[in-house]
Amino acid sequence: MANRVTFPFTQKQAYEALTAYIQTGEAKYEAISKSGEKSIVKLNLDVLVEFLAHKIEQADKKSDAPKKLTTKQLEALDMAHKLYDCMKPDVPYAISEMITYFDCFRDKNVSSQYVTSLLIRLIGEEKVKRGYIDHKCAFTRIA
Repeated sequence: MANRVTFPFTQKQAYEALTAYIQTGEAKYEAISKSGEKSIVKLNLDVLVEFLAHKIEQADKKSDAPKKLTTKQLEALDMAHKLYDCMKPDVPYAISEMITYFDCFRDKNVSSQYVTSLLIRLIGEEKVKRGYIDHKCAFTRIA
């Protein structure tokens, strides 16, 4: 486990001190003691800079971490590719037709919302396009 860095102030107090420094040139925040007394605490800029560097480091670690898909997301991804395989190129399909006639949905109780979410994923991958036939939404596999 990584070493935990602690500071003698909360995040809110650090941001208040940073805001005060930007506005007035003096890094300070309001603190309330255990007895309930309010006081103004001046903050050393070196400590504030260290705190901000620590927060930037945390953000970098978080954004660099590989994203793992959940089991449900993996199942949905697999189902989306099965749906794509069931579709013939350049043939428009209504969602109700897909649920009724496609093998990938046979023996599965799927809702039109679920099928729509799979199609939206495929649209995002530019594998399927959405259109309208007789005022009814239809989806077509892009060849």
